[in-house]
Amino acid sequence: MEILSALAVGLLFAIGVFQLLRRNVIRSVIGLMIMANAVNLFLLSSGAYASMSAAYTTADSQSSDALPQALILTAIVISMGGTAFVLGMLYIISARYKTADIDEIDGLKY
Repeated sequence: MEILSALAVGLLFAIGVFQLLRRNVIRSVIGLMIMANAVNLFLLSSGAYASMSAAYTTADSQSSDALPQALILTAIVISMGGTAFVLGMLYIISARYKTADIDEIDGLKY
């Protein structure tokens, strides 16, 4: 099961990087969101081991550490703030230049 979650995290992160490097700003924002979700999945999968139960359950077995869950909540808040900022900048750029293609936006150069 650990190899499956590692492959899922790696695949999501690779898709996010691929979309982030595209020339379209909207696809870059989608890539940023996919990468944030990959990081959250990585933190979630690193929080529990094979013989541990989740930290929020009342099982009698040994519970896992609750710190990764707190880090995921913090990462969700930070990624939503960053995504809102990038979407706001995308709205301003698309309203001003009438395009979402980075190559066609020339007013940002010196």
